[in-house]
Amino acid sequence: MLEARSSNDDEPRTTNKKTKYIMELQLELEELECTRRRDNEPYIIAGPCSAESEEQVMETAVRLKAMGITVYRAGVWKPRTRPGSFEGMGSKALPWLKKVKKELGMKIAIEVAQPSHVFEALKYDIDIFWIGARTTVNPFFIQDLADALKGLENPIFVKNPVNPDLSLWIGAIERLNRAGVKKLAAIHRGFSYFGTTKYRNVPQWEIPIDLHRYLPDLPIFTDPSHIAGRRDLLQEICQEAMDLNFDGLFIESHINPDVALSDKAQQVTPDGLKELLDSLIIRDAEVHDSRVMRDLKRMRKQIDMLDDELMEVLEKRMTIAKEIGRHKKANNITIFQDVRWNEIVGKRLTQAQEKDLSEEFIDKVFRAIHTESIKKQNKIMNEK
Repeated sequence: MLEARSSNDDEPRTTNKKTKYIMELQLELEELECTRRRDNEPYIIAGPCSAESEEQVMETAVRLKAMGITVYRAGVWKPRTRPGSFEGMGSKALPWLKKVKKELGMKIAIEVAQPSHVFEALKYDIDIFWIGARTTVNPFFIQDLADALKGLENPIFVKNPVNPDLSLWIGAIERLNRAGVKKLAAIHRGFSYFGTTKYRNVPQWEIPIDLHRYLPDLPIFTDPSHIAGRRDLLQEICQEAMDLNFDGLFIESHINPDVALSDKAQQVTPDGLKELLDSLIIRDAEVHDSRVMRDLKRMRKQIDMLDDELMEVLEKRMTIAKEIGRHKKANNITIFQDVRWNEIVGKRLTQAQEKDLSEEFIDKVFRAIHTESIKKQNKIMNEK
């Protein structure tokens, strides 16, 4: 089971520490000239995974600009998992992007992973920098970049770290902010998962939602390309981001994805991107109808009552768990017994199917309950 983890000295899930993360954030999305295609639609930043040639860069940009997209993203230096794969064109691609800016008037966004990237990009008047997941995961790399970016007015987008660690994500944003970077935004690109999943990176929506809870003024974009890993999954990821009221999409579009030098399966053509965006249902973030609000309040009251009942049931369950712990201690029995645990899991997963509850959800719930029971029994076992 995946959980948002945090270090011992930083616990972002603890409400009373929320004020620790209040920062001076000034980025208004309008500053990016990152316009919406229509009112209430998401802000869109789009372009190829990698800048591969001047022709590919320009042709893709022309098609995207014709759709009304005004911020163009392209990878220049590509941190790849294994050596020998395409690692980007490097500085050679920067003049191509400057040409896009000059001839089409688009803002340009690239990834930077070390100070030399920043200094080189500034020579070509690059507007926006994003920091990738493999960089965010390392505080030393982030601090080096924060020092290099000090004093710059360029907006900086920070992708979530590879692993599901909310503190690490907040820490990267905090380091940049303390270095004087005020124009900050986050990019949710999903999290690595060791196991079988239909996604390239599992979304774990609860983590960016938590980020918004702690930094409510921070714009959050979703990168559906790196979450999905496949074109056929892009629409559902984009729709969920819209349903959660995220600010925009940071998406890969290539003039001919099938011949792309990197991540070809997750890129769409500009025409494909237009079709995807046109399919999105954009819902209201606020309730304006008094009747609708009254109905919501009534149903929320029912939820509150059920939650109160859940808390009472959990309290009773943990009381019994402690009694079991004392009984095991008195009779010299181990806390964990796999036969009993397998019995619990099997029974509850069967019930999940009967009650139209996802097995994944029930598995997470009972694992969390079981973990808490073990903690309480372990405490009793070690009392003197």
